Amino acid sequence: MKDVRDRMIEGTVQLLATRGLQATSFSEVLELTDAPRGSIYHHFPDGKQQLVTAALERASDRARALLQSGEPTTATEIAERFIGMWRALLLGTHFAAGCSITAVTVAADTPDLLELTGRIFTDWRRDLARLLRNAGVARRDAERFAATVIAACEGAVVVSRAERSITPFDHVASFLLDHVPPTAG
Repeated sequence: MKDVRDRMIEGTVQLLATRGLQATSFSEVLELTDAPRGSIYHHFPDGKQQLVTAALERASDRARALLQSGEPTTATEIAERFIGMWRALLLGTHFAAGCSITAVTVAADTPDLLELTGRIFTDWRRDLARLLRNAGVARRDAERFAATVIAACEGAVVVSRAERSITPFDHVASFLLDHVPPTAG
């Protein structure tokens, strides 16, 4: 069984992805995770920002590990893995959850949180570009496509959640997959 701190972090990831930053309060986290009230300041003495930071880092680490597991060998496989991660989230939660990183980015109430989300997106972009380069895509094309895939998927997740339909996401995914950059020869 997960310890209290770990449960609180996982609960915060879930709440950020479903309700956003402002609706993720200590009370909500405690209710969701059945953590004792005293555990808040024991595990997160610096307050909500410390808990949100831990949750964002956890969500990012999970996404990066999934992307890099069994490193895909073709540029199309790399794009499909990243796209598939978001499609699975939408369908698995019946459109109730989106990206916790995006949720915090649009509502960041401190420069530190905005800087953290920016660093996370930069890490994702660099990871994707590196994988694409390893698959034979030219550096410039890899970097541009990595940024495009992330931005397009994040936007598609938002639109699909709003419409409660996978159709917008699938349209974006199909377009991206039709435009995977070629590999060198």
